Parts: sequence; C-alpha cells; structure tokens
Amino acid sequence: MAEKPRQGFWGLWNISFGFFGIQIGFALQNANMSRIFQSLGAELDNLSALWIAAPLTGLLVQPIIGHLSDRTWLGKLGRRRPYFLAGAILASLALLIMPESKILWFSVLMLWVLDASINVSMEPFRAFVGDMLRKDQHSAGYAVQTAFIGAGAVVGSIFPWALEQMNVSNVAPGGGIPDTVRYAFWFGGLMFFLSVLWTVFTTREYSPAEMTAFDGVPSEEEAGHAIRLLAAKNYSSSLIWIAAGALVFWATPFFGLEKEVLLLGGLLAAYGLASIIAIMLAKGGSSNNMLSSIVGDFSGMPPLMKRLALVQFFSWSALFIMWINTTPVVAQYAFGSADPASAGYQAAGNWVGVLFTMYNAVAAVAALTLLPFLSKAIGQAKTHIVGLLCGAAGYASFFLLRDANLLLLSEIGIGIAWASILAMPYAMLASSLPQRKLGIYMGLFNVFVVVPQLLVATVMGSIMQAFFPGEPIWTMAFAAGTLIIAAIAMIPVDRMIAPQIK
Repeated sequence: MAEKPRQGFWGLWNISFGFFGIQIGFALQNANMSRIFQSLGAELDNLSALWIAAPLTGLLVQPIIGHLSDRTWLGKLGRRRPYFLAGAILASLALLIMPESKILWFSVLMLWVLDASINVSMEPFRAFVGDMLRKDQHSAGYAVQTAFIGAGAVVGSIFPWALEQMNVSNVAPGGGIPDTVRYAFWFGGLMFFLSVLWTVFTTREYSPAEMTAFDGVPSEEEAGHAIRLLAAKNYSSSLIWIAAGALVFWATPFFGLEKEVLLLGGLLAAYGLASIIAIMLAKGGSSNNMLSSIVGDFSGMPPLMKRLALVQFFSWSALFIMWINTTPVVAQYAFGSADPASAGYQAAGNWVGVLFTMYNAVAAVAALTLLPFLSKAIGQAKTHIVGLLCGAAGYASFFLLRDANLLLLSEIGIGIAWASILAMPYAMLASSLPQRKLGIYMGLFNVFVVVPQLLVATVMGSIMQAFFPGEPIWTMAFAAGTLIIAAIAMIPVDRMIAPQIK
C-alpha cells in the first residue's frame, strides 16, 4: 500500500481551520439558547424539552451524512467538502435569523435548523482528518482540530460580554433578545461561512483511486461486507429495541414522568422497526441501500469503538447538562437572580459566556501542550481518564464556589476534560478503523454524542421536577457523576488499543 504524504504545519492548519468558524456558531448556540428561550418566556423546568431539537437532529443527520460522504466524489470539490460548504451556508443563514425571533416556538424551530446545519458541516470534518493524514499524524491532527474548536468557542462564548463592554445594550426593552446576543449571532454567521470556505479552497482531497491505493481495500468490498453480515442476522435484537420503546411508553404515565420522555420511547421503537426493514432488505438481496448499510455498520461496530462509544455516552451527558443549566445555576447562586427579565439574570448570562470562554481557552492550550505530554508519558487511554476526572472535579466545585469570579477555577478542570473528549477518543478510533469507512463510523460514533443529549433533554426535567424543584445546582452533581462513570468505563480501553496508538 502507498503511504499518504506527511502534512506540515500549514497542512494541519488548513485541514481543520473550518472548525474555528463552526465552533463559533456552536458556542453561541450552547451559551445563549437557554437565555433566548427564557427571554422569550420559557419556564426553567421546560428548558430541557426545548433543547430536544438539537440532539434529535444530530441523531438523524450525522449517520446519514457520514454514509453519503463516504460515497461522494464531486471532482474538484471532493468528498467531504461539499457537506462542509452546504452546512456552512445553511448554518450562517440560521445564525442571522435566530436573534430576530419574537416568539418562543420560532426560536425552537430555528434551533432545529441551526443544529442540523452545524451537524452537516461538523460530521465530515472528523472523517476529513482521518482521510488526509497518516495514522502517525492522527493525534496531532485531532489536537490541532481541538485547538481550533477551543479558539472558536472562546470567540463565540465571550462575544456577547465583549459587546456589553462596548456599551451595546444587554437588556431588550420590554423583554426579548438583547442586542448583545443579536450582534454576536450575526458575527457568528459570517465567521462560520468564511472559515469553512478557507478549508474548502486550501485543501485537495484524495481521489477514490488514491484512497484505494492508501487503504488497499476497494470501497465496494467494504460497503457490501456490512450488508452481508446483516443478512445473516435474525430479528431478535430488533424486537428487543421495540420492546424497550414500549416499556418507556408504559413507564412514562405510570411513574408520572414528563411527556418528553415519550420521544425516547418512540426513538427506541423506531430504530427497532428500521432494523427489521434493513434486515429484510439485506435478506432480499438489496446490496446497495442506505438503511441496510447504516444499520449493518451500527450492529457490526468494532469492539474498541463499542467501548469508546460507552465512554462518549457518559462524557457528553455531562456536557449537555452543563450547556443547558449553567446559565440558571450561575444566575441563581452567583448573581442572586432567577428572573430572566432582570438585569442580574442577563448579567449572569454574559458571565456564563466568560466562563465558557475560560474552559474553551484552557482546552485550546491543553490540546497542544498537556494532552500530548500526558499521552506520550502514560498513553492515550490513561490521559483520557485523567482528563475526565479533572472535569468531574470542576463540576463538583460548583457546590463550593458561589462567587462568580471563583467559578473561573471550576472551568479549568472542565476545560481539560473538554480538550480530552474532543481529541483522545477520535485519535484512538481513527487509527483503528478502515479509512474508507471513516465517514459512516464517525457518524455512528457521534450517535453516542447525541443520544445522551437527547436522554438528558427528555429525562433531566422529570428528575429535577421530582427531586430538586427550583434547585438547578444539583444538575452539576449529575454532571460530575457521569464523568466519573465515563472515567471508569475507560479502564478496559487501555488494554484494547494497539501498542502503536498508545
């Protein structure tokens, strides 16, 4: 097999620079959507339900885009870059329109559009690093990508606060979305588009013939293997998924859970039904349909990917809890205001942008300094365990630190965890997967990024309403606990990864 050319500094820069703009948009969404929802009249206990749009779109979009991008070749435009560009155009438009929302449900609809568009751009970037780099550069490639993610998130998170320092109004007359948020979203839309455009114009993807020379396995053979395995399966696992969905439908009214939990049951049952159809198509000899390919690849994930998927599930549960609840937590406990219409609450919203800036800045630095050092000294798996435990400590410290300035210390541990979550699992995974199927595998891996977000969005509201009504601080205890579970789940991974990627 041929070896891919080694990329220098500017090659690594160009491959991942688009993520800088993507993350500006993502950070603006994460830091401000709860604030926008509450500014337009949403109740605290309904925030999780309103956020359902974000993980649901990721769950549907990422595997489909991954599957399609593996099979796309548009000449000079390439394989992954068409999806970068399409997602950037749609996301930029959504960022321009979002702050013009006057009613709550329009903002929820725009969150759906924005998150779907971000996923269309974001998913192929993960595979793009694997496409363009040799295996011995995967760690460096994902570290540079993480640095751009951190830098973009710093810009996106702090921008509303910076505008307030320039005397831009931070409170909308009569309620609604203030100018600081409106102008920040418009800036984010412009940067999203220009950054992705940079990567599109400064990189050249390898052709299908070149990828076959690098990988040694024709894509047609890889594509058919998953469907052949699926055709040999029975329907028992599909029926288990459907039964799990039915159980959720029964348990929701029986235990008095919030109605949003029904969506989780619907998704479980829908996957079971989809897998039945996929198996039937595979048994019937349909060898080139998307549904069977996706279901076959999902059911046939490599063992290492399954272990890392479990770690991702718990890691991203903690992150989504943080994104939804940090603003109400900081407003209530550090600024003494739970009223979204108050100046104190809006000030807390801007300070959350500063806190998010802190953890993203720490992540950008840690990705290029701390993580490579630890990875070389103790291995990638142990490095990830350390990072996750740092994040757990950061979340737990919210119970001890009630001064807004001291909360910056909490963000140091969270930033180290964020850097590790963005870099270590992908570096371990990319080096162990078939290079020609990186798109679908990265898309399926990201299912375990969005499923926990969906679970948090549907279940967390019920838990908080039942046990901790009006006390959002307890969400940070859940975040700390899930990161500890993720760290424990990483322990077997160290024995599984190949020596060359430790």
